[in-house]
Amino acid sequence: MLRPPFQDALVLTGPTGSGKTALGIELALRLGAEIIAMDSMTLYRRMDIGTAKPTAEERRRVPHHLIDVLEPWESATVAWWLDQAVVACKEIKDRGRRVLFVGGTPLYLKALLFGLFEGPGADVPLRRQLAREAQESGSAALHARLAAVDPVTAARLQPNDVRRVVRALEVWETTRQPISEWQQQWKGRVAASHREPSQPTCLCLHIPRRELYDRIDRRVLRMVKDGLVEEVRALRGLPHPVSVEAT
Repeated sequence: MLRPPFQDALVLTGPTGSGKTALGIELALRLGAEIIAMDSMTLYRRMDIGTAKPTAEERRRVPHHLIDVLEPWESATVAWWLDQAVVACKEIKDRGRRVLFVGGTPLYLKALLFGLFEGPGADVPLRRQLAREAQESGSAALHARLAAVDPVTAARLQPNDVRRVVRALEVWETTRQPISEWQQQWKGRVAASHREPSQPTCLCLHIPRRELYDRIDRRVLRMVKDGLVEEVRALRGLPHPVSVEAT
């Protein structure tokens, strides 16, 4: 069972290209549900083709929430997404409808299942400073700096995952405690959830690797045909204000 207030919700997840969108719509229609997108990229306006966002027709058939809610230069934290999901969940339930989460962002799913660890908030000036260092010195240098203070986190992050490397260094600089230690709070919650009897609420699609790769290849070709290059060009032409946290 999911954590309150999502205990009555259902979840459909799986890798990119596994068919979550189409199946999610069919499930929602059968269950009388509305969909809350569990995707960190479909949050953004004008990023339609590249994020494989549900089409206007699909969104007409089933109401979708947490899609097209941010500008491309805004930054959404998992805490912000979880807060917005709480609001959407309440509104859906008030209409007498079921809640169906559909998406594949792992951190969103983890927060949904086990909550967030109680870590420090954002230090925006420090975050911007670290981001500048990554641009000036390279992401590998920033990753090496993280490895010196938090080898556990550095081992699971790629050097080009600048955003998460920056966050890990931000936590270290503001608390002098590695983010990997902060995240130990999750272990107890996961262990407790395994001991609690519950009804299955999370469906994960599994596609054989060869088939999945073929589906992704065909999707990319379709995206290019549908105007992916033009979409990216239009995004690059947008104003570039300083990135801000979503509020």
